[in-house]
Amino acid sequence: MTSITHIPGIFAAHVTHAKGGTGCTVILCPQGATGGVDVRGGAPATRETDLLRPEETVQQLHAVVLSGGSAFGLAASCGVAEELERFGIGLDVGVGVVPIVSGACLFDLAVGDAQRRPTATDGAKAVRKALRELEVPAQDRTPLARGNVGAGTGCSVGKLGGPERAMKSGLGESVRQVGSLVCGAVSAVNACGDVVDYKTGRPIAGILNEDGTSLGSSEEALLAFANMPLDVAKGPEPRTNTTISCIVTNARLTKAEATKVAQMAADAYAHAIVPTHTTNDGDTIFVMATGEVAAPVDTVSALAVLALQDAIVDAAWSAEGAYGLKAACDLAG
Repeated sequence: MTSITHIPGIFAAHVTHAKGGTGCTVILCPQGATGGVDVRGGAPATRETDLLRPEETVQQLHAVVLSGGSAFGLAASCGVAEELERFGIGLDVGVGVVPIVSGACLFDLAVGDAQRRPTATDGAKAVRKALRELEVPAQDRTPLARGNVGAGTGCSVGKLGGPERAMKSGLGESVRQVGSLVCGAVSAVNACGDVVDYKTGRPIAGILNEDGTSLGSSEEALLAFANMPLDVAKGPEPRTNTTISCIVTNARLTKAEATKVAQMAADAYAHAIVPTHTTNDGDTIFVMATGEVAAPVDTVSALAVLALQDAIVDAAWSAEGAYGLKAACDLAG
């Protein structure tokens, strides 16, 4: 499998506003998946995360929405819920269906048009695009696009030196499989820190040196603040960063197990983003488990970490320079 759209029962699509520098990505499981979530960043913008806690009674999750637009982008999730209801998809409550839609947003208002945010109309449009392939066999479905698309449209990284030293990032994806067990990951990387090659520690995209021709180190920049007065130390505007991700697996999990997978998958952030989970990040990871394959939760988690760290790296390499920001492909020639 090369995309989460090739996992039976999973559908996904983007709506992209390239000029506005924003968009949304919708991941659907019409039959309902077991959901989990882990929120570690200091500045999250989320919807229906409490509902995914193991002690809560709702057991089905029908959609995860990753969106730009900061908190305004939560409107896209409303459009997703309304459109799923029109398709008859949701939790049967006797008088109709209530789609269970969780989501998270990232801050991209500074790169394009700050007044252009994902809307309910965009969320509904993404649902219709995704469900066009409802009758298409999983292996024949269109792979999810990557790079400057959907929630990744306005993503940037390496902002500890201010916007003039930041770089373009985007949306990445990876799928890992062991036997019949599959874990896919989608990640919109809008981190305060740098994206690094987790195998070598080499930076891929992040804070640029003063001359803008090569990469510096956000970690070194952060440590350098210790020698500066607090009113002199540079850094990003508060709450303007976030990496938001979704793990999709065919594993059979309880809500408690899905939550543990989300928690363990956060290791991928630490492997591929330096520094991560800062007070200026709203890092969030969702899990959707379709329940087809029995597997130990630690095995699912390990596979999820591998998929997610690959997706984060892919987000940096798949991005193209835009909005005055260079991308990794520009530095690599």
